[in-house]
Amino acid sequence: MNNPHKNKRIVRTAFIGVAIAIMSISTIFTNRLARQLSVEETKKVEIWSEATRQLILADEKTDISFLLTIIEDNTTIPVIMNDEKGNILSFRNIKTPKENPDEYIKKQLEEIKVEREPLVVDLGKGVKQYIYYDESSLLKQLQIFPYVQLIVVGLFFIIIILVFSSSKRAEQNRVWVGLSKETAHQLGTPISSMLAWSELLKLKYPSEPLILDMEKDVSRLGVIADRFSKIGSKPNLKPTSIQSALENAVQYIRSRSSESIKIAMHIEEKDNVEVNLNIPLFEWVVENICKNAIDAMQGSGNLDIYTSKKENKLRIDIQDTGKGIERNMYKTIFSPGFTTKQRGWGLGLSLAKRIIEEYHKGKIFVKESEINVGTTFRIILPIH
Repeated sequence: MNNPHKNKRIVRTAFIGVAIAIMSISTIFTNRLARQLSVEETKKVEIWSEATRQLILADEKTDISFLLTIIEDNTTIPVIMNDEKGNILSFRNIKTPKENPDEYIKKQLEEIKVEREPLVVDLGKGVKQYIYYDESSLLKQLQIFPYVQLIVVGLFFIIIILVFSSSKRAEQNRVWVGLSKETAHQLGTPISSMLAWSELLKLKYPSEPLILDMEKDVSRLGVIADRFSKIGSKPNLKPTSIQSALENAVQYIRSRSSESIKIAMHIEEKDNVEVNLNIPLFEWVVENICKNAIDAMQGSGNLDIYTSKKENKLRIDIQDTGKGIERNMYKTIFSPGFTTKQRGWGLGLSLAKRIIEEYHKGKIFVKESEINVGTTFRIILPIH
């Protein structure tokens, strides 16, 4: 069976892989370019150093115009010249602050000394001067460029993903709401007709028990249609006993389940609190989780429902002994269209999540699951 969510993960992984490959190639190329530029800057400083030496040793007959051109040509590489005693003789291409410029230059010199050895200017007769140099601002910018590029591209991808996800989610919501309301509308007329026919049959066959069962099922269809009609509308929440709401949902499930499915509720008196519920929608959520649990148990097993209170939250745990869910699917199962069944639209848990989180301001998630052992779903509702 073709799984669209698996295909989306493959496409997403491939997309990320291509992006990482592009960024890696860009980083390698930029670093290589930076190394080449660093070598060129070192050669340039060496030439500048030699020009400085010759300028210092020049006499009246020496043409110093070419030497001055070489020295003046260095407009990017920071250099500091020291004598043998460590006194700073001159510096170039270092922007100093107005306050304490000498201290700033000394600090820059100490930082440069850590990075590299100086170039020695031998002036003869044992006199030497030392030229310390740093990387140009252009080289430094080039070295950090891949990381800046990575951050910019990463932010761009995040924004694109968020925009498309938001747009897609909004479109899906409109589709589900429209589908729900249209389903409720289409069910309305035949349900009304079936209710009328059941009344006529009761008049003709007043003692027939099957007619009563049929009437219950038709009424059930009416409840389902009412639930669909409420999707997308502002819910009407009423303070309701949690035990009462759960019992109604469990009673319906129990009446349509095999005797091999043991369903039990574990609600202590202290945990039977009132919460604001839209009863038809909340019962639908519980029924949906229970039906999925029964399907997962494949005919036999235990289905237990626990409630507990923590501060101002009510926790409802629905635990089965079914086939379990893989950990990497804990969130995916709530995606619209996701299903592991041969028949089904994959809307159940998606709508359940929307009903609990958007309408009841609660949470629903897979608390824990173990393959071939069972799964526990947890619903958290605020207590008012």
